[in-house]
Amino acid sequence: MGYEDVKFPKGSKFLVTGSAGFIGSNLVEAILKLGYQVRGLDDFSTGKKKNVEEFLDDPNYEFIEGDIRNFETCMEACNGVDYVLNQAAWGSVPRSIEMPQFYEEVNVKGTLNMMEAARQNGVKKFVYASSSSVYGDEPNLPKKEGREGNVLSPYSLTKKVNEEYGRLYSELYGLDTYGLRYFNVFGRRQNPDGAYAAVIPKFIKQLLDDEQPKINGDGKQSRDFTYIENVIEANLKACNASTEVAGEAYNIAYGGREFLIDIYAELSHALKKDIQPIFGPVRQGDIKHSNADITKARELLKYNPQWNFERGIVEALDWYKKNLG
Repeated sequence: MGYEDVKFPKGSKFLVTGSAGFIGSNLVEAILKLGYQVRGLDDFSTGKKKNVEEFLDDPNYEFIEGDIRNFETCMEACNGVDYVLNQAAWGSVPRSIEMPQFYEEVNVKGTLNMMEAARQNGVKKFVYASSSSVYGDEPNLPKKEGREGNVLSPYSLTKKVNEEYGRLYSELYGLDTYGLRYFNVFGRRQNPDGAYAAVIPKFIKQLLDDEQPKINGDGKQSRDFTYIENVIEANLKACNASTEVAGEAYNIAYGGREFLIDIYAELSHALKKDIQPIFGPVRQGDIKHSNADITKARELLKYNPQWNFERGIVEALDWYKKNLG
């Protein structure tokens, strides 16, 4: 899987914020399987209780229901923790355009609360979710760290601010921070429901339900779709990274590029469906193409993703058929 050989001292304790969400719950599951202790933190604003129920009987797992906007909650969550994997945030570019103040409260103030609580509690490593959306209107492919454009949404701005705080906390306070710029993560437990659902689970659910999916734009936009196992690997390897490479942000992807219309055709074929999609207007704030240069993460974090799109989509489809069927 790419991370079974990542070793930490015996008795190491991880805090996963946003632990009831898609990425957070997968991190919890992986770390418990490796035999380490995990504390989860979530307020269930976007996460789902069913994502954490299976861990509650594990003696190495404890859960705090709370909000990262509350500093006392962050302090409680970081107490006695070695590594923080901060996934708690509100996602979705279009939703952030509708709710900019809320995104500032959760994604900026909440992340700052977590960094400060980690600092005060002497946490060894603080790894946090950033986003490929920080590249904004920079047109060149592949996307490379240090070559960013103007951000196109409040969501993207919150992630850019997180990275600046990460840099400052490393430089000023000696907290080892590592920002992971996720590129279109997909896989098991990703929510297919709602107006802001990610495109792959949404397509799968609509096809399974014999509904006509809507594609924003002409379908010729491309994304570096990244399977969840690669993201787990990146988080764990960042926790093992050198202090010398802290304070930086890293592209986390496979380094491939898939077009939306091709993915729709592939899913339709795999599910034996023949439903023509509806094409709608381009979503405001969306980037047309994304494709990552992952050289920096490979060299400095020893990130070596094992799951390409084709391998990941087979496992994701299998999970959705079992869990939505």
